Amino acid sequence: MTALPSSPRVAPRTDQSALRFNAITVVFVTLLAVILTLPALSLALGAAMLLGALVPEFSPLRAAYRRLGPALGLHPDVVDEDPRAHHFAQGVGGSFLLASGLAMLGGLTVLGAALGLIVIALAALNLTQRICVGCLMYFQFRRLRYALLRR
Repeated sequence: MTALPSSPRVAPRTDQSALRFNAITVVFVTLLAVILTLPALSLALGAAMLLGALVPEFSPLRAAYRRLGPALGLHPDVVDEDPRAHHFAQGVGGSFLLASGLAMLGGLTVLGAALGLIVIALAALNLTQRICVGCLMYFQFRRLRYALLRR
């Protein structure tokens, strides 16, 4: 009996332009939410980011990029890079924004603003220096998991 040839694995791909669009969106929307003390805006963006992290095909930010990107002059910049680290980072940011919105709703506006400012700072760092702290966390967690399972 011969084995059927397996289909070639397609390397995971990431659109760097979409990542920049997401970072810009996160910075400006979160800045509005913090300055105007709008917990609903933090909650909505946080939920959208978590949805995109868990089910990338249904990401509201991806849909916004596809609709608005061409109008803004953005063109796909697709590279052979696994997107899972970016999805993890997006999930961390979304969690912080949900916590920010809930803190603001609970009357803890300073805590809510601080969590929002952390998200802004990390998204700006990613945007300006291409340093993705959430991605670094993802790789450290994978390394730790490997080390623990290897024992």
